[in-house]
Amino acid sequence: MKYDVTVIGSGPGGYVAAIRCAQLGFKTALIEKYNTLGGTCLNVGCIPSKALLDSSEHYYNAVNHFTEHGIDIAKPKVNFKQMIERKASVVKQTCDGIDYLMKKNKIDVHHGFGSFVDKNTIKITPDEGDATQITSDKIIIATGSKPSSLPFAKIDKKRIITSTEALELKEIPKHLIVIGGGVIGMELGSVYARIGSQVTVVEYMDKIIPTMDGTMAKELTKVAKKQGIECKVSHKVTAIENKGKEVIVKAEDKKGEQVEIKGDYCLVAIGRRPYTDGLNLEAAGLSTDERGRIAVDDHLKTKVDNIYAIGDVVRGAMLAHKAEEEGTMVAEQLAGQKPHINYKLIPGVVYTWPEVASVGHTEEELKESGVAYKVGSFPFKALGRARASMDVDGLVKVLADKNTDEILGMHIIGARAADMIAAGVTAMEYRASAEDVSRMSHAHPTYMEAVKEACLAATENRPIHI
Repeated sequence: MKYDVTVIGSGPGGYVAAIRCAQLGFKTALIEKYNTLGGTCLNVGCIPSKALLDSSEHYYNAVNHFTEHGIDIAKPKVNFKQMIERKASVVKQTCDGIDYLMKKNKIDVHHGFGSFVDKNTIKITPDEGDATQITSDKIIIATGSKPSSLPFAKIDKKRIITSTEALELKEIPKHLIVIGGGVIGMELGSVYARIGSQVTVVEYMDKIIPTMDGTMAKELTKVAKKQGIECKVSHKVTAIENKGKEVIVKAEDKKGEQVEIKGDYCLVAIGRRPYTDGLNLEAAGLSTDERGRIAVDDHLKTKVDNIYAIGDVVRGAMLAHKAEEEGTMVAEQLAGQKPHINYKLIPGVVYTWPEVASVGHTEEELKESGVAYKVGSFPFKALGRARASMDVDGLVKVLADKNTDEILGMHIIGARAADMIAAGVTAMEYRASAEDVSRMSHAHPTYMEAVKEACLAATENRPIHI
């Protein structure tokens, strides 16, 4: 078979690239090693984790919010098996949707492991049966990433686990130790803390969610503590041992003193690495850098003229929506269009509750670069909607240029922050000033009023409701 474009990998970047190529008239193929489409995101990442987060949030609210506000109810028992089954149902529905989109757009899907024979030829090896080969004028590598591991700790997938196994546990851990206080660690840690696990997060840096604005880290630490999550920051893990039904984690604190933590499960969530294993890149004239990434230019083209790479296998944030934008950009470039991506305006989200969302510069980045800036913030507890909904934790923080008032960064911790951050992306894409946003009418009562008030605070320190 010969194709105009072949995409290797069916995660968000891969399937979006394939759909856009098909929309633009290219004869398109998609290669996926597993029997289900959607990649890490739909199968063992974004979608299943959000399903568990949602279920655990409902349970936590039932147990805590009602009793906190004087409503007497019997404590419900967690049906963990049903939580896992509901998660699997959500995953299946979502993956089936991708199957439908492939058929709708007349994309040929090949299930099997794809590897390069040369720069235009790909060998497809299925789990059963003989390998086949296809040729393609253009090839897009979108094979995603895998969880990173520690060199001294063997992931046994039983007691020492990654995020993949954390989504399929057969029991609720009594004490879950989480190595890594980033997005994955805090999200999955909060799932199990809400349904009764003791959770200890061990983070090497001096704050959790270390890549985000410091105010967000400080506020999330407070919330985590209220939910019973202990965050041990500035701790260097030195050993993880599986003792059968117990896991022992050894670490050094910031003073260099030894710390020992015992639990029944240990989740290693220290990040992810590009997944190019078995692609046989050398046959196509490609290689990876010291971090396992494929080098690309500003148009996401590799050093081989007809091969592109997107998503987690290239530089930049390992985010599904970033990969989707890159898939669209490559497809449209192949059609002669001139799309662009503003990488500084790719939002980041932590789906704890309250959620944390961020776009643009952090205050730490602006300080380091010497940019003159001003800060406006507004707490959720001053919002009528937040009080009515019993979600008063959090705040909106807006960073604006001190001289021009242009918004340089927006950071939100609070209910529905993941949805609210789109307003910051839109404002910054059109280079709006804080005053521009503050003069727009915002519906009342809504969480979005906190964005308006934070922009008022950044403009002339004139918020109305505080």
